[in-house]
Amino acid sequence: MSAPVIQEIELISSQFSIPDMDVDTAGYSLVYKKGSKKSVKAFSVRVICNDGLVGEYVGGDAVGVAQMNKFADRLIGKNPLQRELIYNDLKRCLRKFDKMGMGMIDLPLWDLAGKYYGASVSELLGGYRTHLPAYASTMSGDRNGGLSSPEAFADFAVQCKSLGYRGYKLHVWDDYSIPELVKTVLAVRKAVGDDMHLMLDPACKLETFMEALEVGRACDEANYFWYEDPYRDTGISSFSHKMLREKLKTPLCQTEHIRGVEEHVNFIVAGGTDIVRTDAEYDGGITGAIKIAHAAEGFGLDVEIHGPGPMHRHLMAAIRNSNYYEMSLVHPKTPEIGRCQEIYACGYRDSLTSIDADGMVPVPTGPGWGVKYDWDFIRAHQVDSKIYK
Repeated sequence: MSAPVIQEIELISSQFSIPDMDVDTAGYSLVYKKGSKKSVKAFSVRVICNDGLVGEYVGGDAVGVAQMNKFADRLIGKNPLQRELIYNDLKRCLRKFDKMGMGMIDLPLWDLAGKYYGASVSELLGGYRTHLPAYASTMSGDRNGGLSSPEAFADFAVQCKSLGYRGYKLHVWDDYSIPELVKTVLAVRKAVGDDMHLMLDPACKLETFMEALEVGRACDEANYFWYEDPYRDTGISSFSHKMLREKLKTPLCQTEHIRGVEEHVNFIVAGGTDIVRTDAEYDGGITGAIKIAHAAEGFGLDVEIHGPGPMHRHLMAAIRNSNYYEMSLVHPKTPEIGRCQEIYACGYRDSLTSIDADGMVPVPTGPGWGVKYDWDFIRAHQVDSKIYK
């Protein structure tokens, strides 16, 4: 059987609204706001081959889409099964940029490969897990009657624990105060007791190293599982995070904001993190993310995957050194947005109540991602498209 050849690549931009959703005062983080509507975009990539085989992926962001314009037309006529070759060619093509566009094409290529071989992506990766433990990862704190106080975060943690979640991660306010953050860290631990893993992710909002240290000491007192991206270096200074690690007992979880296996290894060697972070959309697709997971394993470290989605369930299923699937962004009062459920036509869900009684989510079965996208919905909300051929 001759290998398939890429005939064209279709890129679709869709736009739709999520109710009761807004952004924080800085304009970057999603927060709850009753009666508001937040416009969001989804980017869909379809790799179409000469034999009719199609690889699909819906996700990504505008930066990745922009970078696709540098290379997509060069992939026409290529063998889509040669993902390693394509990965390395694109890495060089995007060497002056952050390489976010690599994941936008690598992900549909993995879906295509699964369909070609009649196997799920997790099977292609050597996956062995069929169910994954999940943690509830909250939306950012708001001042709109949702996650608006330490007590609200604590109450929601109790709710998540009652649903079966084994872990709970807080994303805090844009207009924080250090005393309020410390109070929140301690209140959540008191509310759930000692038998639930807790994580704190300020999402790089804290202004100074000393603020990060003060909040980190509260995490120490409350025995948090990890402390993630605390302050305004934006999570990229290995030197400062090495200093922070030396002053805290709570493990640091870093590297969400650096790109590629080489920079992740540099950060590890510099002593900047206890736990490695990766994302298949950000780090060169499944091809890049599995390299990071294996590199972390070589150093004896765990790797935690950023955000939900079918691609991350398949990825985690094949990784020994990973503890939790991130169910984000959840909230006690908003619709269960997850990855915006409308894009799926098969019942796949990432949402607050998607776990089973043991706090687990299943890994999809079937060729490729094992999910069916709702192309009627995606095209009905289409605002732009482009064909590379």
